[in-house]
Amino acid sequence: MTEEVQNYSTETPAEAETVVAERPVVSVPGAAVGRRKQAIARVRLIPGEGSFTVNGRALEEYFPNKLHQQLITDPFTLLGLTGAYDVIARIDGGGPSGQAGALRLAIARSLNEIDRDNNRAALKKAGFLTRDARVIERKKAGLKKARKASQFSKR
Repeated sequence: MTEEVQNYSTETPAEAETVVAERPVVSVPGAAVGRRKQAIARVRLIPGEGSFTVNGRALEEYFPNKLHQQLITDPFTLLGLTGAYDVIARIDGGGPSGQAGALRLAIARSLNEIDRDNNRAALKKAGFLTRDARVIERKKAGLKKARKASQFSKR
């Protein structure tokens, strides 16, 4: 009796790997609006070399947090368009996290507008086209914050 040993692995075989094909950049500008919490981002994408201008400043200067920078550039990385478009953004309201989320949504929406046939499926699957509707809960009367109450004493 010969037993066949099967190797189970979480790694995908080399021949099954899917590589994002380098496709030509559509040389059409795009614009969109993104919102997150209290932040509103208005974005224009122009075919260029990949420079970011946020409120007249560079991306690294406006968002020093590397996590926010990665969050913002995720749509370009996903589609393989890193360095293909110049981003000009105006952001109002909110804090750094909300502004970064609003900027990511605006970039994803403008990339979707530029080439809907090729970009929409990947952006939608990654969840970049969905607006995060979570906002701060309002304070209730008689409580210290939205849900925090003073400690209850039975006696």
